[in-house]
Amino acid sequence: MKVSEQTLQQVERTISKVADKFPTHVEATILTDIHLRANQETGELVAFDDDDKEITRTVIEQWIGNQDDTFYDDITQTIRKCIDRKKKMVEAMSIIKPFSFVLEDDEKENIAELYVVDDDTVIIDPDLMQDLDKDLNEFLEKLLRE
Repeated sequence: MKVSEQTLQQVERTISKVADKFPTHVEATILTDIHLRANQETGELVAFDDDDKEITRTVIEQWIGNQDDTFYDDITQTIRKCIDRKKKMVEAMSIIKPFSFVLEDDEKENIAELYVVDDDTVIIDPDLMQDLDKDLNEFLEKLLRE
């Protein structure tokens, strides 16, 4: 799915609305996750806290009626990109660290961990890590031969 600029703006707006609920000047809240649920039929992207209380809701027009088998893989990349664009705002949220953004389907099944906010932890995009073991093994073999 080729992501439209409108979709990126709508997802970024959702991330901003979540961040607005946890402004930096307020005492930090204890949360472990921000749950983002996406629905292929309705196009809704809904954010929830740990207690399943709705934080915000947005309809992503490009997602309405999307029946692609790769829907969740596609939107995972889109949401990660949008969170990264809003990184400063997300990391300044008044939530005690560590906490994370998690993508779920409309049946509350965990699809992907999107982003971890912690001073000491960084999640690297899994696509970048593909075949890392193989590359490291080849590098080590080359070093040992020399």
